[in-house]
Amino acid sequence: MRTPASILAVIISLGIAGPVLAGAGTAKKGTVEHIKVHGASLEGNLTGDSPDRDVFVYLPPSYATEKNRRYPVAYLLHGYGIGAEFWMNFTKLAEAADKDIAAGTAKEFIIVSPDANTKWNGSMYSASPTSGDWETYIAEDLVKYVDSHYRTIAQRAARGLGGHSMGGYGTVRIGMKRPDVFSSLYIMSACCLLNDPTPRGGGAGRAGAAAPGREGAPAGRAAAAPAEGRATTAPANGRAGAPGQGRGGRAGNAGRGGGGGFANVQIAEAAAWSSNPNNPPDYVDLPVKDGELQPLIRDKWIANSPLVMIDQYVTNMKKYSMIGLEVGVQDSLADSNRQLDREMTMLGIKHTFETYEGDHTNHVAQRTEENVLPFFTKALAFTATKR
Repeated sequence: MRTPASILAVIISLGIAGPVLAGAGTAKKGTVEHIKVHGASLEGNLTGDSPDRDVFVYLPPSYATEKNRRYPVAYLLHGYGIGAEFWMNFTKLAEAADKDIAAGTAKEFIIVSPDANTKWNGSMYSASPTSGDWETYIAEDLVKYVDSHYRTIAQRAARGLGGHSMGGYGTVRIGMKRPDVFSSLYIMSACCLLNDPTPRGGGAGRAGAAAPGREGAPAGRAAAAPAEGRATTAPANGRAGAPGQGRGGRAGNAGRGGGGGFANVQIAEAAAWSSNPNNPPDYVDLPVKDGELQPLIRDKWIANSPLVMIDQYVTNMKKYSMIGLEVGVQDSLADSNRQLDREMTMLGIKHTFETYEGDHTNHVAQRTEENVLPFFTKALAFTATKR
């Protein structure tokens, strides 16, 4: 069923399927495959990123022996400034799945984590000529590949989508548009829920829109995508602490601005939300040009904000069997995630919302083990339904 040429490395150790599981005792362990999945929807992107993407696939313990068994799939999306390999290790995802399965707190399902790192350290899981159509890559190219190369239950009821930070943004953004593909969503500390790049301290005519502010900035300012691997609680001035460098990713971490992490965040967002194929070499329009705010570009960024978009997708969001939303109370993105909870409640979109003691990153691995995997155990269908 699986073609050997499609497998980059059958089973990798990376600290995922090998030493990182050493504490699991005699419990059966799953395996992780590192593959490449081509994205037709990413071909010809103006940034020049490869359409052949690294993808990590966790196969549960019984997958190798129960050859006639099929499994549901959870697609989990990483955040800005890192890649899928770092995400797998950072969350201890395979170890968490094995522990939950052994303890009976999670059933066996396949977990897929695609690498969405780019020249500018993150795709924003959006669709544009500059960075590529990541919405279609996740919902169509990747899903089609996984269903055709693994023993999945190839039905929407057996597919879930989740992610953290930029991945949380990708989850709600793609989720709003593709309930035909996924049946459940888990949104962790989503960034970028309201993207207003208006410079601090004034409107048009004031320079300095650099990287958009996070929570704690004046009302209405953008909640930019925090890099993972370090806490990002915003100090009193509303700007978060130094983000981690883009780790576990592809070439390009030292791009515009002279460094990885947040040095590239504004151009990454521009590549996703304000593409301009006629503006080389970066093929983007920035919100501020020659010290002047560009109203149309500002409006494009705002239009890509889930808090602005969600009213248009109420019918789609009500099609999900389960939606989970969570954020740490010390997270600089807490206010916008609370606002998303309020909007969903007002619109009658059934969901759960939980806050916990923690910042943007310090409990992600724990939350993955104790909340995310049990959530998908409840949300996913483990047997095929008649069509």
